[in-house]
Amino acid sequence: MPNQLKYDRILDALQELLKDQKLQAISVSEIAHTAGIGKGSIYYYFPSKDAILDALVERNYEKPLQTAKALADQTDISPFTRMAMIFQACRNSSSEFIKSENQAGPGTQEKTFLHQKYVNHIITELKPVLAEIIRQGIRTGEIHFKDPEALAEIVLIVLTVKIDNTLIPSSKEEIENTISALVSLLERGTGNPPGSLNFLKSRLS
Repeated sequence: MPNQLKYDRILDALQELLKDQKLQAISVSEIAHTAGIGKGSIYYYFPSKDAILDALVERNYEKPLQTAKALADQTDISPFTRMAMIFQACRNSSSEFIKSENQAGPGTQEKTFLHQKYVNHIITELKPVLAEIIRQGIRTGEIHFKDPEALAEIVLIVLTVKIDNTLIPSSKEEIENTISALVSLLERGTGNPPGSLNFLKSRLS
């Protein structure tokens, strides 16, 4: 059984080093030194530096993903309310990541790479969860849509890109307009009255 303390120290070391260096300039030896463990120990936990980065991304999104998965089982709550709670959890997590990145040293190219990792992870992990919530809404008659997976993917792509605001930098007004358009499309696409899903916007502001 891997030592959780050492595992976390490795991730903490990479996160600390990323404050002042680009990922490509950071060696496994440097991560090991910063973590206070032998280089050989790194490979007991991770096959490569990229694997350490993937684990760091996964850990930083652990809380919203746990929230999302827990909400998928709470069928007594409206599917749209659960969607809103998931969106808010993701927004909060993304805001914390962006805040920490703004204090760090990597250049624009490095930040874009890290954000792409975050966006890919959150969409991959949340798509089946959100699709299940949509399916539950279809079964109860609250949602009318033929392809839950496609709808989940569309919503997550738009939201993560806009919340991240790095891949396609936008003004606050542009982000609000995009979110409003998404909510409007959700209402029409799922057979809900105009304005009935406006509460989703407040979870993303």
